[in-house]
Amino acid sequence: MPDGDRCEKHLTSPRQHPRTTRTDHPALITPTSRPPAGGRSRRRRHAPRPGRAALPRAPAWCGRPATEPVAAGCRCASCGSGTCGHPSRNRVDLNPRAGSTILLVTAPTTVRAELFGPDRRATTLGIVLLISLIAFEAMGVGTAMPALVADLGGVSLYALPFVSFMAASVFGTVLGGRWCDRAGPRVALVAAPLLFGVGLLVAGTATTMTQLIVGRVLQGLGAGAQGVAVYVLVALVYPERARPAVFALLSSAWVLPALLGPPVSGVLTEAASWHWVFLGLIPFVLVAVGLVVPAVRTLARPDPAGGAAQRPGVVPAALAAAVGVAALSWASQEATLLAAGVAAAAIAVLVPALARLLPPGVFRLRSGIPAVVAMRGLLASVFFTVNSYVPLMLSATHGWSLAAAGIPLIVGALSWSAASAWQGRHPDLPRPQLLRAGFGALAVGTAGMLLVAPAWGLPWLALLFWAVAGAGMGLGFSSVSFLLLQQSAQNEVGFHSSAAQIADQLGGATMVGLGGALLALLGPPAVALPVLVAGLTALAVLGVATARRTAA
Repeated sequence: MPDGDRCEKHLTSPRQHPRTTRTDHPALITPTSRPPAGGRSRRRRHAPRPGRAALPRAPAWCGRPATEPVAAGCRCASCGSGTCGHPSRNRVDLNPRAGSTILLVTAPTTVRAELFGPDRRATTLGIVLLISLIAFEAMGVGTAMPALVADLGGVSLYALPFVSFMAASVFGTVLGGRWCDRAGPRVALVAAPLLFGVGLLVAGTATTMTQLIVGRVLQGLGAGAQGVAVYVLVALVYPERARPAVFALLSSAWVLPALLGPPVSGVLTEAASWHWVFLGLIPFVLVAVGLVVPAVRTLARPDPAGGAAQRPGVVPAALAAAVGVAALSWASQEATLLAAGVAAAAIAVLVPALARLLPPGVFRLRSGIPAVVAMRGLLASVFFTVNSYVPLMLSATHGWSLAAAGIPLIVGALSWSAASAWQGRHPDLPRPQLLRAGFGALAVGTAGMLLVAPAWGLPWLALLFWAVAGAGMGLGFSSVSFLLLQQSAQNEVGFHSSAAQIADQLGGATMVGLGGALLALLGPPAVALPVLVAGLTALAVLGVATARRTAA
C-alpha cells in the first residue's frame, strides 16, 4: 500500500491498520484467489477469530464489483462519498500469481483541497466575492445615505432606498429559486450578478431620487437571485463533506464588509463622492462573474419534471410578499401608531403569500425540510431583531455614544465567524445536534440582554452576551444551510433555498416591525425593549426544543 493511502475513519498506515492489509482474512480473498484443484496454497485459511466479524462486501448499489470487500464506514476514494456509485479504483493485486486482491481504501481529499484545489479554487473565490459584494453594499450604503439624499433633495424619502431594495430582493429570491430549478444555475449565476452591477451603475450615476430608486430595485433583484443561485451551485459542485467549510467561508464573507463597509463608505463619501460607494463595486462584480463562469459552464441542465418549479401561483405570491416586506420595512423604521397599523396590514398580506412560497408544514414545524426552513426563520428573527435594537438600547437607555454602542455588533459578528469556522473544521458532527447547540447559545445570549435593556441594567454585559449569541448563529446558520442541501432533491434546491431566505428576510422584518410597534405603544426603550427581548428569548427556546425535527 502506498504511504499516502489510508483508511478514512481509522489509522494512517498499513502497519497500524492490519485489518485493512491482511491477505489471509477470508473476507479479503476474492473467488479468483482460490488455489487450483490439487494445488497447495501458501496462504493460511482460517476462520475469523471469535468476536471479529468479517468485513462486509460492497453493497449492490455501489459501483464496485459485488465480490470486492469494503471496510465498514469507509468512503469512495474518487470523491469521498459513501453512496456515489463511482467505479472503484481501489483494487490492488497483492499476489498476481495467486490472483488475490484487496480493497485499498484511499484517504479522502482534505476539506481545504476540496475548496481550493485546482478544480474549485476559482469557484470558491467567486462565490465568496459575490456574497461579499452584497454584504458591502448592504453595510456601506447606510453610511452614505445621509449625504446621498441631501444631495438629491430626497431627505423626506430617506427610507425608500432601503425599502425598495428589500422588496425587490424578496421578489428576486423567489424568481431565482424558480429559475434554478427549471434551468439550473448556469444562466442565473451570470445574469443575476450582472443585473446587480447594472443597478450599481444606475444608482451610482443618479441625479434624481427616482433614478436612485430604480437602481436600488435592480440591485435587489440581482442580489436576491444570485444568493439562491450560489446555494444551488454549492449543492452541485461541492461534496457533502466540504459544505460546512463552504458555508463557513460564506459567513466570513459578511464579517469583513461589516467591519470595513461603514468606514470605507464614509471615507469615499467625504474624500470623493457618494457615487463611488456604488461605482467602486462594479469592477469586482465583473471579476466575480469571470471566476464562476468556468464552473457553471460545465453544469448540466436539470430535469424539472415533478419538482418545485411546477408549483402554481408563485409569481403573484412573490409580488404580494414583496409588497408586504416593503410595508414591514417601512414600519420598522417608524415608531408610531400608523406604523403599527401598516405592519399589521402587511402581515395580513404576507400570510397567504407564504403558503405558496414556503414548503407545506413550515408553521407546524413538520420534520425534515419544513422544520429546516422554520429554523432559519427563527434564527434570523431572534438575532437580527436584537442586533437592530442593541445600539438604541445602549445609547438611549445607558447614554453610550453611537460609536461605543456599535461595539457589541462587531463582537457578535466576529464570534459568528469564529464559530462558523470551527464547525467547518468538524464536518462529521451531527448537524441537528449542532443546530440545537446553536439555538442554546442564542437563547443564553438573548436572555442575557434582559440584564442590559432595563434602566437598571448593566450595559457592559452586552459585550459578553452578544458574543455568545453570535457563536450560536455561527453554529446554527451553517447547520441549517447544510441540512437544507442534504435533504433537497436536485430539482428542489432552488425552491428550498429561496424559501429559507424568505423565512430569513420576513422573520427579521416582522420582528423588527414588532419592535417598532412596541416602542410606539409602550414608550421609552427602557420599557419596550425588555418586552421585545423576552419574546425573542422564548422563540430561541422554541428553537432548542424543536431543532431535532430537522433530521430527515
